[in-house]
Amino acid sequence: MLPTVEIETAPDPRHAVIWLHGLGADGHDFGPIVPELVDRDWPALRFVFPHAPVRPVTINGGMPMRAWYDIAGTTLAERQDEAGLRASFIELDALIGREIERGVPAAAILLAGFSQGAAVALGGGLRHPQRLAGIVGLSGYLPLHTRLPDERAAANGDVPVFLAHGSADPVVPEALGRMSRDLLRQLGYTVDWHDYPMAHQVCAEEVADLRDWIGRTLF
Repeated sequence: MLPTVEIETAPDPRHAVIWLHGLGADGHDFGPIVPELVDRDWPALRFVFPHAPVRPVTINGGMPMRAWYDIAGTTLAERQDEAGLRASFIELDALIGREIERGVPAAAILLAGFSQGAAVALGGGLRHPQRLAGIVGLSGYLPLHTRLPDERAAANGDVPVFLAHGSADPVVPEALGRMSRDLLRQLGYTVDWHDYPMAHQVCAEEVADLRDWIGRTLF
């Protein structure tokens, strides 16, 4: 099981958000936005922020860093690290399983991620065999998209999806996010899409939009 940072908004939570960080960050990265993201009227909620394994990353000269999978070049949708992605899908399944063991049903678990973490949340969540509450992808994209029609889980065939992207993102181009949105919609998913005038980051308006979506989707 991956090490995690955990924040509970109140004792004995029966809802959970598993949030995956981006390349080179760690599980502490998004903890500070929890107070802005949570409505005080919501029931108890556990945020789980796992640390990705440390591995060499080709695009960064083979430097070891926390990464959910390797990135070979700047064209993210090509030469994808399928083995690394699938290993992270398994790690994500294990984190979901642990929440279920702790009393949070799968249908009360929301997956979220930023950048690389968004790719794993989307790719892993849509393949997960138990129905989830929803999937959030911030500044990310849908990996292994050509395999998804055959590999997606029927249980999550209509899981709600929130996608957000910066219109000036130099790391994950907005076009890749829009392509992911369109592919998901073609497969019948309801995608709540948002774009913002920002780079590869998160903004206050995005957090507010996500808070509204979580309130409608998770509770």
